[in-house]
Amino acid sequence: MTQLPNKHYYDEFAGWYERHRHDGYHVLIDELESEAVRRYLGPQTRLLEAGCGTGLVLGRLAPHAGLAVGVDLSSGMLKKAHERQLTVVQGSVTQLPLADASFDIVCSFKVLAHVEAIEEAMREFARVLRPGGRLLAEFYNPLSLRYLIKRLKSPSLISERTNDEAVFTRYDSLDRIRGYLPQDVTLETVRGIRVVTPVSYAHRIP
Repeated sequence: MTQLPNKHYYDEFAGWYERHRHDGYHVLIDELESEAVRRYLGPQTRLLEAGCGTGLVLGRLAPHAGLAVGVDLSSGMLKKAHERQLTVVQGSVTQLPLADASFDIVCSFKVLAHVEAIEEAMREFARVLRPGGRLLAEFYNPLSLRYLIKRLKSPSLISERTNDEAVFTRYDSLDRIRGYLPQDVTLETVRGIRVVTPVSYAHRIP
């Protein structure tokens, strides 16, 4: 299937994105990602979520930060984030419409695996972070059940006419991730999210 530009893909996905996002596997992942960020938040913390989508993670984090802003490329996704009354702006992670050194924390989940110009995105994250700020960025692991299933499974529909093969997806080793980091960014720690789940439906079983 021909790949779509990311904006077109996620605008297409926006209507179906939350169909199974409020129980089981997806809630588990959102909670694990949110918990990883919450430990760094406080009443004065300025937080940016890059690639916030419909705001499912940003909505969990906003009450714990002094300022929480989301950026996303897709107007369709941002429509739902606006409905949640979150502070969001439209823009690309490779060209953030935000000032230098304006955030204490930048986080990005479920996004970077779909960004081809990954080094540009990492430079932008570093640019908007204040000196001493923290970046929490999720990458997909090639040595994972997720990668194996992605290689073997049939495409999954994301709308009535498009499936998940229409978006660029990359899986990165830790050595490759280190190579994406700007010179002024130091890798502090790595945290893996290990979920042994052949299919997400398994988490709906009591």
